[in-house]
Amino acid sequence: MANRAAVILAAGQGTRMRSTLPKVLHEVGGRPMIDWSIAVAKSVGCDRIIVVCAPSAKALQSHVEAQLGRDCIAIQDPPLGTGHAVSQAQETLRDFDGELVVLCGDVPLIRSETVEALFAEIQSGAGIGVLGFEAADPGAYGRLITDADGNLEAIVEAKEATPEQLAVSFCNSGVIGARSKTMFDLLSRVTNDNAKGEYYLTDIVGLARADGATCRTVSCDEADVMGINTRVQLAEAEAAFQARKRSEVLASGVTMTAPEKVFFSHDTVIENDVTIEPNVVFAPGVTIRSGARVRAFSHLEGAEIGAGASIGPYVRLRPGAVLEQGVKIGNFVEVKNTRMGEGAQASHLSYLGDGEIGAGANIGAGTIFCNYDGFLKYKTTVGKGAFVGSNSALVAPVTIGDGAYVGSGSVITKDVEPNALAVARGRQMQKAGWATAFRDKMAAVKAAKKKG
Repeated sequence: MANRAAVILAAGQGTRMRSTLPKVLHEVGGRPMIDWSIAVAKSVGCDRIIVVCAPSAKALQSHVEAQLGRDCIAIQDPPLGTGHAVSQAQETLRDFDGELVVLCGDVPLIRSETVEALFAEIQSGAGIGVLGFEAADPGAYGRLITDADGNLEAIVEAKEATPEQLAVSFCNSGVIGARSKTMFDLLSRVTNDNAKGEYYLTDIVGLARADGATCRTVSCDEADVMGINTRVQLAEAEAAFQARKRSEVLASGVTMTAPEKVFFSHDTVIENDVTIEPNVVFAPGVTIRSGARVRAFSHLEGAEIGAGASIGPYVRLRPGAVLEQGVKIGNFVEVKNTRMGEGAQASHLSYLGDGEIGAGANIGAGTIFCNYDGFLKYKTTVGKGAFVGSNSALVAPVTIGDGAYVGSGSVITKDVEPNALAVARGRQMQKAGWATAFRDKMAAVKAAKKKG
């Protein structure tokens, strides 16, 4: 594979988002938009990735630095157009000689295979490769003007276009590829002699053709290069992602009785023969093994669910939940940072946080792992085959031994030996006739108050 680099444009102010958060840090599919672009660049083998940021976007710079390092950030100041933005990466890439693609940080749904196709045009001898799409409503998009052989003649901005050019529906996505030296040489000759007084990246096509180079286009679906500038467009991109992901999941052998009511994240992994009921949300970091069932109104995040497990309805799995094969989690159970061994179950109304539950153990309704003292978290361990009675509180750190029983309503503060019975509650008392005497007494008090 040839040396490859990517320049990701992320210096836009994003004012139409009406947010203090930089536009490209808003999420689609549970992942910031900029991370989608970084992931695509990595997936096609870009070993150099430069993100162009605005000087005021400190949160974005910190986010990128944490992933790629400080040297992978270029600052555009002042903003003078897309061509000027790409030029800000030239110094960082001064020692790079290879294929270069320009991506947009607010275009999260572009596919790796689409970028590969763009690189393929460069490898085949094109001086410039441009990604285009047939727009349902071309509007303000730049138009891709091609000749009879399909070669790209020019990219014309809508404000500069003639009526004939505006009638063209094949539009520019903003994604452009070239050899790095070609790209930066052409950019050095771009001027700002246009209606907006900016340096357009798109002008390199005309310059390349004047040099005798061939310029080619690659087509993709409009949804794949959907740009996001407003909250409405953000919601539209989320809907497009969900539709794509649902189709992928169904095609992989998963049953969803109401796919439109199931919501995924970018990294959700679901094996075949899993059944997912309506109104389930998969936040990032979820893996579900074959044959499991997720019932309605459940919310899962950072969790691993084993083969044949049954989850829900109305279950919440939080990060660190690991449910092994055949585990059953019923309605209104929350599991956080807890591993449940094969065949263990908690059928209803429990909080299981920071624990280890052995194979075949049973957690009764209303059980709470008391894992936090206001400062630190502590671990609860329930052994294999143990039985915890309903409405019990296990105060961590504590261990319930293999095969042990905990009586209902107990507050367990000390370890329980294997196969023992632990009961920790007040002794039941009974006073014969007390209720009758109490009712008679209180009835007389009430009657006296009425007379008074």
